[in-house]
Amino acid sequence: MTNFVDMAIAKAINAGLRKAMSEDNKVLVFGEDVAQLGGVFRVTEGLHAEFGESRIFNSPIAESGIVGTAIGLAMRGYRPVAEIQFDGFIFPAFDQITTQLAKMQNRSEGFHKMPVVIRVPFGGGIGAVEHHSESPEAYFAHTAGLRVVSPSNPNDAYWMIQQAIRSNDPVMFFEPKRRYWQKGPVNLDTPPQDLHSARVIREGNDLTIVSYGPMVHTSLQAAEVAAGEGVSIEVIDLRSLSPIDFPTIIESVKKTGRLITVAEAPNSFSVASEISATITEECFYHLQAPVLRVGGFDIPYPAAKLEEIYLPDADRILEAVDRSRAY
Repeated sequence: MTNFVDMAIAKAINAGLRKAMSEDNKVLVFGEDVAQLGGVFRVTEGLHAEFGESRIFNSPIAESGIVGTAIGLAMRGYRPVAEIQFDGFIFPAFDQITTQLAKMQNRSEGFHKMPVVIRVPFGGGIGAVEHHSESPEAYFAHTAGLRVVSPSNPNDAYWMIQQAIRSNDPVMFFEPKRRYWQKGPVNLDTPPQDLHSARVIREGNDLTIVSYGPMVHTSLQAAEVAAGEGVSIEVIDLRSLSPIDFPTIIESVKKTGRLITVAEAPNSFSVASEISATITEECFYHLQAPVLRVGGFDIPYPAAKLEEIYLPDADRILEAVDRSRAY
């Protein structure tokens, strides 16, 4: 009998980390306040008491040092899991990530494996200011040598963190912080699929929506409203931003003839832009309308009282649905 347990996304990541640490004593977890406190979002709560300070420990407030330490540990045979406390804090470590972590395996002709996971709570919706609510995933998806993933539900969160830790390549693990306490069933026995496969989570015939991370839930809300108006929308959870599972998207678009991408990040120079360009190239004769993008605006992340205007919602998605179907 399959063992299902209801969990929130934060607790599912915690359980996935615990399982990985139990199975492999080379898995280490560290970052700012992750040990006794359990992190600002309590994702690592209880792990210090269970595994001790040699397996989970606090770092100084120095993101470059966090990632540099992870690189050194990986070179010594460990599987480090480093937390960046908030998305906007990652940029002091940008050089370490993009010029060292992403390049080390290639530079050493495969001699130095880089089984490093960098956990990044990302996105808005928590009433915080800039540097606490940003979506910087495109910087890393653009960087060759990095794998970039984002779970949208507890089951994926539980399994994807374990799959990321087992990877011999560096993985940027973007966690949708506004969804941390969203609950759902977790299958503790069987992983849903491999780390880099997209998944059709709602079948439809009239239009395809592709989303990831925090916007998957919003896309499903929009699809439900559209169904009440007689519009059948297929929703794909991207799950992996680099590499992207284009065959799954292409198969869906060939069926529906229309595609909308939905993300919190600004549209310009984004993951959404890459999907739009590739689908236009690969599905040109199947498209009945241009690929449309729904995302944040091309401005710095606004003050908390304005963030609900900035962030895409079901109404903005449905407006794009209407525009697409008007062609």
